[in-house]
Parts: sequence; structure tokens; C-alpha cells
Amino acid sequence: MRKQFLFIFLALIVANTSQAQSRTTRIGYIDMEYILENVSDYKEAKSQLELKAQKWKQEIEAKKLNINKLKENLNTEKALLTKELIEERETEIKFLETEMLDYQEKQFGADGNLMRQKSALAKPIQDQVFTAVQDIAEAKNYDFVFDKSADLTMLFSNKRYDISDQVLRILNRTEKREQLTKKQLKEQEAKENRENEIDENPTLANRQKALDDKKAAREKLIEDRRLEQEAKKKEYEDRRKAIQAEREAKKNGTVSEPAKTTETAKPAETAKTSTSTANTNTTETAKPAVIGETTTEPAVNKAEERQKLYEQRKKELEERRKKILEEREAAKKAKEAETQKTNTTNN
Repeated sequence: MRKQFLFIFLALIVANTSQAQSRTTRIGYIDMEYILENVSDYKEAKSQLELKAQKWKQEIEAKKLNINKLKENLNTEKALLTKELIEERETEIKFLETEMLDYQEKQFGADGNLMRQKSALAKPIQDQVFTAVQDIAEAKNYDFVFDKSADLTMLFSNKRYDISDQVLRILNRTEKREQLTKKQLKEQEAKENRENEIDENPTLANRQKALDDKKAAREKLIEDRRLEQEAKKKEYEDRRKAIQAEREAKKNGTVSEPAKTTETAKPAETAKTSTSTANTNTTETAKPAVIGETTTEPAVNKAEERQKLYEQRKKELEERRKKILEEREAAKKAKEAETQKTNTTNN
């Protein structure tokens, strides 16, 4: 088939040699597989057909598992069965195997349901493609148009002779025209004329490609700036919420109240030390607000740091209070011992 097609191709070129002297022979090609994969109706129908094929495969696998299970049971029980029962089971297994193979051939064979449904699915679109190719060939004076995905092997093909995208545009236009108003039809026709001019003139095509690239770069730059602004806005909101939460904590006394309670229980001789500690704590408490204004850490991390500082200060104050109570208790015991010793001496 391929050799016959190549022979016809060469014969046509030789027959048109005389005409080629007066004008240049125009040759184009399409890629049918590329066109089919970019038609929405074909893609949807193909996905449904793939789901059917998957279901058929699952049924075949279930049949195979059942047959293998029967074989294993037969091998296990063979020593306990009579010859007639063994032959009966073997006959059943062979029948199931034949049935499974027939079903597999019916669904996935060369003339099976899968191949026939694929052909039926592609045929309407292929007819539309052939019609579109004929229209393009007549309008643009193409002498030959080949299918790259057919039996003919194309060792090299220049992209400029590929009219697959033009065919796709015609198919899409036919589908859209049914839903357009008169005004939209005029706009669509103007757009089609512009696209045809670009297809005919490589210089215009290159210029249009450069314009499209610039437009895409500009849109990407605008999108990057928008994302950057959103990130800055979110950072500002997080910082504002952290400062507001810290102010609310100070206002409600959730941070400084435990420190005040502990300070009330301290003796007079440690007031100076407590005041110094309180000043230090106040300075440390104020630090997260400053840090929150200048850093970009999330509000959750800052709240955890404040909680850790608060727990550490509370632990230090508790240890200091215990130490003072122990010193008082030791002084009291020493005083009682001295008083008892004095009374004993007087007696």
C-alpha cells in the first residue's frame, strides 16, 4: 500500500512537471491525529470509550481470576476426586477459558467493539476534515495535501506547509457560527480574514507571533505585580493583627497580671530587685511589638514566643518566692532555737 501510494505521488509530480515550469507547485499536509485530539467532541467521546474499555478489561481479569481459582482447587483436591469428576472439572475450566478468549477477541480484536467504535467515532470528524481540506486547497491553490499520520512515511516536513491548524479553525468556526449573532458573525469573518492573511504571509505570521509573545509577557508581568501586592497586603494584615492582639493582651492584663500577684507576695527587702525585674519584663514584653512591626514572621509564631517568655518569667518568679520563703523559715527556726536556749540557761 505504501509503495503504491509513493508511486502515485511520483507519477503526479512527473505529470505536472510542465505546469511547474510556469508556476510553483504548492504542497501541504495535515496531521489527522493532532486534529482529532484537539476537537472537543472527539475527546469527550474518546474518554467515554476508554471508560468502556476499562470496564471490559476488568471483566476479563475477573474471568481469569475465577479460572485460576478453579485450577488451584482442582490441583488441591485431585487426590480425593474420582476420574470422572476430574474430567468434568477440566471440561468446565476449558469451557470458561474458551469463553473468556472469545469475549476478549470480541471486545479488543482486530474487528472488535473497540476498533469499530473508534472508527465510528472518528469518521464524522474525518469527513469534516476532508471537506475543510478541499476548501483550503481550492481557495489557496494547493496541488497536493497529504496526511502525515497515514501510511505514507514523511522523513521530513517543514512546519510552514502544515495546514492542520487552519483545518481546526474551520471546524471550530462551523461549530461557533450556529451560536453567533449577525454582528458577531461579521466580527468573526473579519478575524478569519486576518488569520488567512497571516497564514499566507510568513512575515505577517512572524510579526503576529512576536506581538503575541509581547502580550503574553506583559500579562505575566501584570499578574506577577498583582501577586506581589497581594503578598504585601497579607503581610501587612498579619502584622496589624499581631500588634492588635498584643495590645488587647496588655489591656486585659493577661500578660502582666501574674507578675503583679507574685510581686505582692514578695518581702520588702526584695522590692528593689522585683522592681528591676518588672522593668526588665516590661521591656521584654514590649519587644514583640517592635519585632512584629519590622519582621515578617506569622502572628502564630510571635504568640508562641510571647507565651514561652511569659512561662519562663513565671517560673523564675516562683523559684525566687520559694527561696525567700525558705530563708524566712530558716531564720524563724534559728530564732526559736536561740530563744529556747536562752530560757534553758535562765532556768
